[in-house]
Amino acid sequence: MSSKVNPPFRAEHLGSLKRPQYLLEKRNALDDKKCTQEELAVVEDKAISEIVQMQREAGIKTITDGEFRRHMFFDGVFDNMHGMTYIPDVPMHMFMDYVPDVSAFKKLSFKNAASYICTGKMSRARPFYVPQFTALKALTDPTEHARLKITMCAPEWYHLRHGPHAYPKDVYADDDAYFADVAIAYQQEIQELYAAGCRHIQIDDPLLAYFCAESMIKGMEEEGVDHEALLDTYIRAYNECLKGRPADMAVGLHLCRGNFKDGRHFSEGGYDRIAIKLFQQINVDAYFLEYDTPRAGTFEPLKFLPKNKTVVLGLISSKLSALEDKEVLKQKVHDAAKVIAGGSEPRTFEEALNQICISPQCGFASHSEGNQVNEEDVKRKLTLVVETARELWADA
Repeated sequence: MSSKVNPPFRAEHLGSLKRPQYLLEKRNALDDKKCTQEELAVVEDKAISEIVQMQREAGIKTITDGEFRRHMFFDGVFDNMHGMTYIPDVPMHMFMDYVPDVSAFKKLSFKNAASYICTGKMSRARPFYVPQFTALKALTDPTEHARLKITMCAPEWYHLRHGPHAYPKDVYADDDAYFADVAIAYQQEIQELYAAGCRHIQIDDPLLAYFCAESMIKGMEEEGVDHEALLDTYIRAYNECLKGRPADMAVGLHLCRGNFKDGRHFSEGGYDRIAIKLFQQINVDAYFLEYDTPRAGTFEPLKFLPKNKTVVLGLISSKLSALEDKEVLKQKVHDAAKVIAGGSEPRTFEEALNQICISPQCGFASHSEGNQVNEEDVKRKLTLVVETARELWADA
């Protein structure tokens, strides 16, 4: 495969998996102060051991903990930063209407919502994901440790949704100053993850896909926001966050258009608008892209994929229980390979095919309650991913 280091395996999944009911009930008990964090951890360990075994049985080589120790997929970074304050009732005017998920929630008549707001100079207060990684190591075999993957929150998560309210102007003079401190925290986390043995991280970022949505572009222009400049700011932030990462640590970037607890999506639009910057300016090794419905557009933007990067096509729905047709999936992979082969850096069809992997389009439970699929559906979907990959690639 073409990525420079430890690329994704042919058959991938996006990180979050369906939580068993007993785990959800125990987490609710913690919220109700009816059990301790230590008691919850015992139940989490049991559930993670079971989901790891399910990944093994399905044939998935990259192993995650299913994000079973989180409530939301983006937990972990800003709730562990000095200078970020949890506010349970942020006024609605501090959420930007042009952000697609914000707009959707406001239409549901939300009067206020909890969020983290920057109130002072930021720094990493404690590890973000290192404890989750070391706990997963303890529940897996040493032969699997190099294949463990940790998913991470996107660095611009709260910045986009809060716009001019993202930070105090007497603390940070501008966006680059804000992201300079965010980048230091990510750099520290990545180095510590690496020291703990982590060799594969995936940053989950639906916000970049929002830049493909005409609704957000139009809303930004109406508010006087330069969306091209803001996207450039976020690309610089990414590259600073990943600066100095070890050469043998693979980094993937996942884009989707929303995957709330009932499978709700928030935006539509192909990758065409951002393709060149996405593929050629962000210093990651692989792109995990939603491609299970027409709302993600065509494969045409893949013509800008460089020869040294991998694309993981999210062709299988994590929101619906119906199983996709394997032959249709294989044809879609071939169609994508043809686009890549005839792209801005021409290559053979075989070379292009070897830059592709397949996966579900998103996780099965970005929110702890998950989508309208059961645990058996998840196993069937992951097995389909593996079987399709084995028929497409000899090294799957």
